Amino acid sequence: MPLAAIGDIVSQSPAGVGAFNVIQLEHATAIVSGAEALSLPVVLQISENCVRYHGALEPVALAALAIARRAEVPVAVHLDHATDRALVEEAVGLGLGSVMYDASALPDEENVRTTAEVAAWCHERGVWVEAELGEVGGKDGVHAPGARTKPHEAVDYVARTGVDALAVAVGTSHAMTTKDAVLDLELIAELRAAVPVPLVLHGSSGVPDDVLREAVRNGMKKINIATHLNKAFTGAVRDYLAHDERVVDSRKYLKAGRDAVAREVSHLLGVLAG
Repeated sequence: MPLAAIGDIVSQSPAGVGAFNVIQLEHATAIVSGAEALSLPVVLQISENCVRYHGALEPVALAALAIARRAEVPVAVHLDHATDRALVEEAVGLGLGSVMYDASALPDEENVRTTAEVAAWCHERGVWVEAELGEVGGKDGVHAPGARTKPHEAVDYVARTGVDALAVAVGTSHAMTTKDAVLDLELIAELRAAVPVPLVLHGSSGVPDDVLREAVRNGMKKINIATHLNKAFTGAVRDYLAHDERVVDSRKYLKAGRDAVAREVSHLLGVLAG
């Protein structure tokens, strides 16, 4: 199947779109397998932290693109939380059709200016751009816990930057390993009514399933999940190794991790589909 455009996936899906972070090849194949089990589209995300882990974008990006093209469902490959414009430009050059440019740590006017420049550059090349307003908690000490995105500021930000989607702060926090985040569902509805582009929920690993469903019903469109899959992967590997201390073939325990991620992706996509 041809590589999917994230804009098409988001606009054509009647429910929430699952966007899952890739750490390594096993994650990418598991995410696609989980989506194929439900015949639903999915987004493979590569973060700046993932690029740093691998030492370069190209190896992991080309692998993700190849997996996406071989999938039996629409799959988009997306650059997540890029703070470096050079990385955005490299991603576009490699064939990624969408990027999340994160200038949320900058002063407000600089955030607007640099995001608008990146969005214009990307749009000239047919690339979809996500940005963030109202810092989401828990990311490397940059984002202020408890921050909330104000609807009128979100409308102004989208108008001034020209972005295609907006990540908003409504109560989530990155890297949560427990599912006890409390979302401001009323604020989500207000943002959906005011903002003319799709809303993105970052830090969704900490959100209980029933609240995720409500968040989608109230207007969230793209749902980012990373830590929850890492937790499932690591737990499955730990269990495998605990039951077979003699194993040395990494494929055996990595397969256990991959299978666990695929199951969680299927479950979460079902949740987002309502």
